[in-house]
Amino acid sequence: MSLNHFGKAALIVVILAACGKNRVQVTDNGLKYQVHEQTDKAARKAKVGDILTLHLTLLNAKDSVLRDTHKEGEPFKMLLQVPPFKGSYEEGLTMLSKGDSATFYVSADSLFTKAGQPFPPGVSKGTDIGIAVKMINVQSEEEYKKAEEVAAKKQKGVDAKIISDYIAKNNLSGKAQKTENGVYYVVTQPGSGPTPSPGDVVSVQYTGKLLNGTVFDSSDKAKNPQATGQPVQFPIGVGQVIPGWDETVTKMHKGEKATLIIPSTMAYGSRPNPKIPANSVLLFDVELISFQKGQPGQMPGMPQPGR
Repeated sequence: MSLNHFGKAALIVVILAACGKNRVQVTDNGLKYQVHEQTDKAARKAKVGDILTLHLTLLNAKDSVLRDTHKEGEPFKMLLQVPPFKGSYEEGLTMLSKGDSATFYVSADSLFTKAGQPFPPGVSKGTDIGIAVKMINVQSEEEYKKAEEVAAKKQKGVDAKIISDYIAKNNLSGKAQKTENGVYYVVTQPGSGPTPSPGDVVSVQYTGKLLNGTVFDSSDKAKNPQATGQPVQFPIGVGQVIPGWDETVTKMHKGEKATLIIPSTMAYGSRPNPKIPANSVLLFDVELISFQKGQPGQMPGMPQPGR
């Protein structure tokens, strides 16, 4: 075979391979999928129980984007569980290794109806949802925990520097008190009452802000139109709110007002949401209105900072 003919044959093989890689295939359970990238066929595939880090793009039947984690700034993390129904995309994830990408086509009826969820806008019965996946990492639970511990340790140092700079810039050096886990609190109005104990149900007014002053949540109706204006109630010190709240509110006296400066490792950590960037040091202006023993009959929803 001439070099020229060999080159043409090689090109044909590449084209056919590319076409085969992107063609729609179907598993025995009825999951339709396209593989776009497969970095190493021998690489470890995801399995049930693994922690997956991936980017997702959700598309309706008209290819309109319903969600795109690329635009959210952070990849999606999930525990890979047993597929909840035949043809679910969890089955498809077990085909992928780190660096792979694919699109899975899942019945909207199965995805939403069986889960007892309403169809989102733009999705109709009898159609498929396209789930484009780029696998960033595949880790066992142990590997994930170790990596998180390393990242948290590093972030703890970053947060400490940010808080130190903030305290110096705002002349709080003589006022800010530090807890054992690096949370600072500044008493702005002393209280004369007792302090709550873990398990006590506290009633507080609060406003949460980023370090630049942007308010992301508040119980004050003037700062948050969705708020009732009433104090929120929750048991303190038992893990129902972010650790930074648990650690500082138990130090406050009834009637006291304070500003909490909470490192990201004691707040939301690396999990971003539309209002709070990942790894954000947060400010909370908190007033401890009252507290009582036992559980409340009904607790208004805290912003669940961290849970």
